[in-house]
Amino acid sequence: MTELAAAALVQRGITQLTGRSDSPRRDAEVLLQAACGIDRTALAKNPEQPVDAAGADTYFGFLDRRYDHEPVACILGRKEFWSLELELNASTLVPRAETELLVETALESIPRGTAVEIADLGTGSGAIALALAAERPLARITATDLNPDALLQARDNASRLGLAIHFEEGDWFTPLEGRRFDVIISNPPYVRDNDPLLQTGPALFEPPLALFGGQDGLACVRTLCTSVKDHLNPGGFVALEHGHDQQDAVKAMLSDVGLESIVGLKDLAGRPRVTTARMPR
Repeated sequence: MTELAAAALVQRGITQLTGRSDSPRRDAEVLLQAACGIDRTALAKNPEQPVDAAGADTYFGFLDRRYDHEPVACILGRKEFWSLELELNASTLVPRAETELLVETALESIPRGTAVEIADLGTGSGAIALALAAERPLARITATDLNPDALLQARDNASRLGLAIHFEEGDWFTPLEGRRFDVIISNPPYVRDNDPLLQTGPALFEPPLALFGGQDGLACVRTLCTSVKDHLNPGGFVALEHGHDQQDAVKAMLSDVGLESIVGLKDLAGRPRVTTARMPR
């Protein structure tokens, strides 16, 4: 294969991905940059720069995967979250932009310069715990996950970013028996098992264990709410992410176990996304 200009390859990607991606140009550019080691600024300054055959072949493979709806983050094995570059593996969910609301909400409850105890349950890639560690360096953060491969990736991310997190393997609160925290935060699986929107497309490329929450989507949330009071300090704060149509159910669960000051929050799209509560003092 003769060398092709980067601009021509981008256009070929746009053509292939149009109708298959919501952002064909951006996807084509990002995939080309990754496949060929082209810097974004360099591509913008010199769109006609030549791309060798090996780089082009890698790029075409990436395009085929994206055409089949595989998320760009899964193809590249990385995703930015809270301005942190996180590496991903097959056992980790791709961090979503809406989950940043969960981080923002937790940060509002944690005064700067305080050494609070935080638990992040179902940490996956470590996205939430790492964002909190970056913003509240004095906090003592413990992150749990049932999947050892996810924990391995989270540990690698923490080490690479130089952020101190204590990791424990186990199901939700199981490895935290007898411990209490000032803040408990979680983005548990909350998709209904039979949700037709997640039986095809991007969801096929992410771990089902991190997505699906039983017939009503609330199995994991229910487990968390049942035990959360046993692990919160007096006045402690809990924040849970959930589906847009699950907020009333989550509020009821938190109320049923005796928590108070229950508040529902909406994401940037105006959808109910996070519910918070406090342990009575």
